[in-house]
Amino acid sequence: MESNAAIELSKHILITFGTLLAVGSFAGLIASKFKVPDVVVFLLAGLLVGPSMLGWVDIKADSAINQLILIFGSCYILFDGGASLRLKVLKEVWISIVVLATVGVLISAAITGVAAYAILGVPLIVALLLGSAIASTDPATLVPVFKQVRIKDRVAQTVMSESAFNDAMGAIVTFTVLGIAMGQGTFSAGDALLDLLKQSGLGIVTGGVLGYLAALLIGHEKYDFLAEYSPVVTLMAVIGAYMGADGMHSSGFMAVFVFGIVLGNKDAFGFKMEEREQEKMEEYVLTTALIMRMFIFILLGSQVNFALMGKYLLPGLAVVAIFMLVARPVSVFVCTLPDRRTKWSLKEMLFMCWTRETGVIPGALAGMLVGMKAPGADIIASVTFIAILTTILIQATTTKWLAGKLGLLLEDQPA
Repeated sequence: MESNAAIELSKHILITFGTLLAVGSFAGLIASKFKVPDVVVFLLAGLLVGPSMLGWVDIKADSAINQLILIFGSCYILFDGGASLRLKVLKEVWISIVVLATVGVLISAAITGVAAYAILGVPLIVALLLGSAIASTDPATLVPVFKQVRIKDRVAQTVMSESAFNDAMGAIVTFTVLGIAMGQGTFSAGDALLDLLKQSGLGIVTGGVLGYLAALLIGHEKYDFLAEYSPVVTLMAVIGAYMGADGMHSSGFMAVFVFGIVLGNKDAFGFKMEEREQEKMEEYVLTTALIMRMFIFILLGSQVNFALMGKYLLPGLAVVAIFMLVARPVSVFVCTLPDRRTKWSLKEMLFMCWTRETGVIPGALAGMLVGMKAPGADIIASVTFIAILTTILIQATTTKWLAGKLGLLLEDQPA
């Protein structure tokens, strides 16, 4: 009987995966036809095929298979995003990235928390917990958007890099506030800063070492004996970077992102692959990243709890409006204006204020709070999903339009 049960479970998983791929392929065609970011259509497709509507896909948020898809999918999308960045640009904007990913998260969390306290009428500590959970932006959403909408390099790379780096800060702030809310501790700015430095530092070192090693094995003139297997090397190293950093209690997502940066800039370290092998690896990464986007955002849409969202819809939308239109713009202006070295223009800052989508990571944090029975977890989960749907459906679809209006599209730049 156990064997039969295992076989039936395997068949169910295969059917679900086949459904995800079929729905994702059709959604991708629609996105291409209407020239909108595919993550938006994947999310809408997930709403349609989820248990609340057609019921074709029903994978629970707390299941092992869902966590596997979220973790590996986010890792691979982060790797793809890191590989597309250029060190020359990052050297110019690194101060803004660091300040946005730390101070910016705190500002967003504080303003959103105060808004939630006033509008939802929940205890202040619960309101701050909500603000912390949704404060970080989502690289799994932003990286694909900037892959499809070609924006001025320093703006796109700042937004993508900051979204990868601020996840660690978002998680640290969330669990610090959770500890206070559950009576397990008090806030310590020093401890929080040390924790952030540890998570960030170890993540950067792990990703950098594995990125250099991978570049050596596929691009060194003498030791490139794995050049033919470069796609497999990248796959293995993405898993290794995440698990290695996570095993040291540091940011696995940051490790994967840095790994992508190093491998994507391997020419700067003296490594160069043959053109044929480079093309093969790029095609593999492109296809794999597309599949991961399909899986992540269709699943995210399918898991939206309409009943829970409906309960707090209007006050939740009010909180999210302040979050989008006040909290994140304030954090961008406060964190980028002092960076005299970069000399951000008003148009660039306005664009960065708008392109700050919420997605997989805040959704995962909200799910964890529900599982841990945190105070106000249902309200937090409800508002988080409202934020995810609102920011992705509104901000992601208007990214190209806004960039065009502000003159930041690459095709608008002089040759």
